[in-house]
Amino acid sequence: MAANRRQDVGAPIMKRLILLAFLLSIFVAAPAPAQQSIDSLLDREIASLVSTYKMLHAAPELSHYEEKTSAFLATQLRSLGFNVTEHVGKYDRPNFSGYGVVAVMKNGNGPTVLVRTDLDGLPVEEKTGLPYASKVKTKNDAGQDVSVMHACGHDVHITNMIGTAKILVALKDQWRGTLVIIGQPAEETVDGAKAMLADGLYTRFPKPDFAIALHDSADVEAGKVVYAPGYAMASSTSVDVVIRGLGGHGSKPESTKDPVVIAAQTILALQTIVSRENSPLDPAVVTIGSIHGGTKRNIIPDEVILQFTIRTYKEEVRQHILASIERIAKGVALAAGVPEDRAPIIKVIESENAPSLYNDPQLTERIAGAVGRAIGQDNVIKVPPLMASEDFGQLSLDHQIPSCMLWLGAIEPSRVEASRKSGKPLPSLHSSLFEPLPEPTLRTGVKAMTAAVLELMKK
Repeated sequence: MAANRRQDVGAPIMKRLILLAFLLSIFVAAPAPAQQSIDSLLDREIASLVSTYKMLHAAPELSHYEEKTSAFLATQLRSLGFNVTEHVGKYDRPNFSGYGVVAVMKNGNGPTVLVRTDLDGLPVEEKTGLPYASKVKTKNDAGQDVSVMHACGHDVHITNMIGTAKILVALKDQWRGTLVIIGQPAEETVDGAKAMLADGLYTRFPKPDFAIALHDSADVEAGKVVYAPGYAMASSTSVDVVIRGLGGHGSKPESTKDPVVIAAQTILALQTIVSRENSPLDPAVVTIGSIHGGTKRNIIPDEVILQFTIRTYKEEVRQHILASIERIAKGVALAAGVPEDRAPIIKVIESENAPSLYNDPQLTERIAGAVGRAIGQDNVIKVPPLMASEDFGQLSLDHQIPSCMLWLGAIEPSRVEASRKSGKPLPSLHSSLFEPLPEPTLRTGVKAMTAAVLELMKK
């Protein structure tokens, strides 16, 4: 009898313990349903996203002419419930139209997060042989006929943004705050972000607490994401130097001041800026990519034009290099006997300059952790910075707004492995042979960016 009573008393306690264990298991496993939702939503969307990517890949538009691409993105975001504004952007050249897109969705009180995609293609003739390869031809700013290709993967970025927006709208109960999605034109000419800021990006629309972006990578396998805290990409400065001499007949060089010889001496002298004037702890690049001068073998011309690109992380290094270019160019000309009124002309092309990209270290590590939880920590890799350039850095307002750009692996893994073993490089970004692997690239990118936004805007 006493034993039966003990069983009767023990049964409710056991039921309570079982219920408590069940509730604890639900609490501990709370993140799992959210991740499962992203995966299940992606399973439903991925075929449509791949089709969208192929459509965009086949229809690229040059910088400053992204009319159809921007309209397509605007339509997609508007259909998801975003408040969309088109034609955002004011350029220094009044004949350029602004094709920036700004889409805003307010979902309660919380942080404002800006997520950016770029829109433009490149004047490259595609040679991938893909069934959806671009066959687009158009005229460039100079009126020349050129082919156009998404050789930098901006079609991946646009599609990734659409997929991320769809998932975030479906998961509105898991985040709060204001989401600002921008479609930025003219990244390839590094004046699109500047144009959108000039047209009131941070005054007409909510100013972000954080700005994030994603760029595909031509040497990382699909399924992986890489990141670099701190300085991650270099500033880009375009410079033209006009070496002026005194032209004449090729048979009488003594009666001239030959700008071809002066240009050659200048080019060699400029190599000492990085090797002898700059600290090796502050990376810098000075490249002369173009030399133009003369019309005929036996004519010494009046001038030679050199076109430079300069890459640095720190602004003080950039300014030192610019000052050194002017000092060396004028000094070589003076040593050659060129009169002062024919001294070299140094012109910085301000419209083609972009600041360095600084990934806020705290924000970057936070986002990398969230992405790792979404796609697996082994698939998120810290990498060294690049000397390539991007204008996403403009959106941080000189580091005032914490920002972060991630890089998304986009290449068939077997091709990456073969390249590592053989030492033969893969086609780079801007190559006519650049070929992203659509499905796994988009799946990983959407999961990564969705996880990043949810991390910053989670309830």
